[in-house]
Amino acid sequence: MIDASTIKILILDDEQFMLKLLARMLANQGFTSVVCCDNGRDALMQVDNQATRPDLILLDLNMPGMDGIEFVRYLVDRKFTGSLILVSGEDERMLRTAEKLVQAHNIPMLGYLQKPVKPEALLAMLALWAPPLPAKPIKAKKVYDVEEIGAAIKEGALINYYQPKVSVASCAVIGVETLVRWHHPVDGLIFPDQFIGVAEANGLINDLTRMVLTQAFAQEKKWQQAGLELRVAVNVSMDNLASLDFQDLVVDLAAKAGISPHKVVLEVTESQLMGDMRVSLEILSRLRLKRFHLSIDDFGTGHSSLAQLRDIPFDELKIDQGFVHHAWKNETLRAIYDTSLALAKQLNMESVAEGVEDRDDWDLLRRTGCNLAQGNFISKPLLAEEIPAWIEVWKQRVQTEKLQT
Repeated sequence: MIDASTIKILILDDEQFMLKLLARMLANQGFTSVVCCDNGRDALMQVDNQATRPDLILLDLNMPGMDGIEFVRYLVDRKFTGSLILVSGEDERMLRTAEKLVQAHNIPMLGYLQKPVKPEALLAMLALWAPPLPAKPIKAKKVYDVEEIGAAIKEGALINYYQPKVSVASCAVIGVETLVRWHHPVDGLIFPDQFIGVAEANGLINDLTRMVLTQAFAQEKKWQQAGLELRVAVNVSMDNLASLDFQDLVVDLAAKAGISPHKVVLEVTESQLMGDMRVSLEILSRLRLKRFHLSIDDFGTGHSSLAQLRDIPFDELKIDQGFVHHAWKNETLRAIYDTSLALAKQLNMESVAEGVEDRDDWDLLRRTGCNLAQGNFISKPLLAEEIPAWIEVWKQRVQTEKLQT
């Protein structure tokens, strides 16, 4: 139990009435080490003084002179290690934006309170406070050179993992998304953000994609022979779509593996389709004519989503995880999620929600009629041999957790 009397709190607000009100609320809860400032300059003096440096700051946003956003920047300059609570009369969207900025600066954020502040809401937020942990050194991600990555491709060190996709209505397992990983002999499991960019920049992405497709199609055939009807999705780089040969590659690999095109989904990130689209349009159109599924991935995060929906024959729309997780309680996220879902329905596209992290996310998808779901609530990415056992576990979860109710 934290001793309230030992926590040093600074209240920064330009309204004297609000300063007195918040100070009284804190005093009633046993917080005795409280300093009030009505301007940023005086507040920074408190921060600079080791004896008065606060553990927690209650910060207003809209103040004359130095506003709350600018004050946060000065806290960063001073390497402030305490926590913040935003207290403001601004609307919720403005508060969420400010909260995101504070978090981006790596300052612990307990939350925000809208004026007029209710004592019970303030008390609940204060209960979240914890002493700062010792700073951990930030370990920079290792950058791998093109020779290492090229060797990994040739030696088969890149392995496909598969994240399940399930029907929201029936809870049936519909398919998987292929996610490549590098099993490094020294560094262990390496994620794509550490090698995909290097592969694209050095002309290796076609070799890498060929390997991923070959593994995925062979695995799809094995599942099919084992009686598992799964669609396999593979991510496609814009560099893959720069050559007309890519269409023939996909068709030939599917034919050699003995799988039907309608069991394959090619996921294209929308931000990759900017610029001259003639070649990519031809490739994607011809693949769609061959009955491969086309998915617009991370919808809503690029620059011309609507134009791409207009121009490219996608039949699946993946709602980005940033608009799915917590959309049940965040009005802004919910509006973007609803709009994306409505677009998919109006265009007769299958909708897939990414980033389903908890039961609340899942329940939102069921209420709103999203088609498919993917995320850690359902399953983390798995090795191919783990999929059959996971399916049995999932069936049990559907029953015991009543996921269809």
